[in-house]
Amino acid sequence: MRRLALEAGARIMEIYEADDFDVKVKSDDSPVTEADEAADASISAGLRAAFPDVTLITEEQAESHALRGQTFLIVDPLDGTKEFINRRGDFTVNIAYIEDGHPIRGVVYAPAQGRMFYTLPDGTSVEEDGPFDAGTPGVQRPIRVASPDDTALMVVASKSHRDAATDAYIGKYAVRDMTSAGSSLKFCLVATGEADLYPRLGRTMEWDTAAGHAVLAGAGGHVVRFDDHAPLTYGKPGYENPFFLAHAPGVDLKPGDA
Repeated sequence: MRRLALEAGARIMEIYEADDFDVKVKSDDSPVTEADEAADASISAGLRAAFPDVTLITEEQAESHALRGQTFLIVDPLDGTKEFINRRGDFTVNIAYIEDGHPIRGVVYAPAQGRMFYTLPDGTSVEEDGPFDAGTPGVQRPIRVASPDDTALMVVASKSHRDAATDAYIGKYAVRDMTSAGSSLKFCLVATGEADLYPRLGRTMEWDTAAGHAVLAGAGGHVVRFDDHAPLTYGKPGYENPFFLAHAPGVDLKPGDA
């Protein structure tokens, strides 16, 4: 999964650094580029060769969305297409393995930022220092969530999908600082302790979140539903997520309540 993410990232950067690239609009009005499609083809071929008996769900192959199961691979070959199109750099390659509805392995690679996060075989998470070699892992630094201070929280929110409901929820906290990031990098910022809380009160799909969720879980963090704070699970109808909160343990998820 790490190797495939790096190979896809290299192809994405070739297109990103070109003078121009094609942008199309999918049936749900979301954009897709030739980089999404090239990365998807590369990752899908590699995963099907390595795991021929495991169901593969990928954003760019609509026919896969009809498949069902609680154990599967799930891919977003280029998460943050709007960031890619606007050349903002906050886009990622996401590959995850779901077992019994829970993301237990994940790789998040941000090729334009030179950052890569993934889970190890024991389930813990690391950030690997670049430059990256697809064949041989470099220095792997264990990552761990911070111990949050509810009187001075660090919050990360979406760069392209901020809305009034999210701002109203964040406004209930005593926030020391707030940053914005695109794609699944938000999960990784909580995983490394660079943020304490990532609230998402908007539509996301499971391929958007699974890899980042796995990385955060491996760093000691949690992802829960916004409505009842039950763990966010995978394999839901349509692969659509409810609103959720990604957080370090200790964050008060009901701010302002008596």
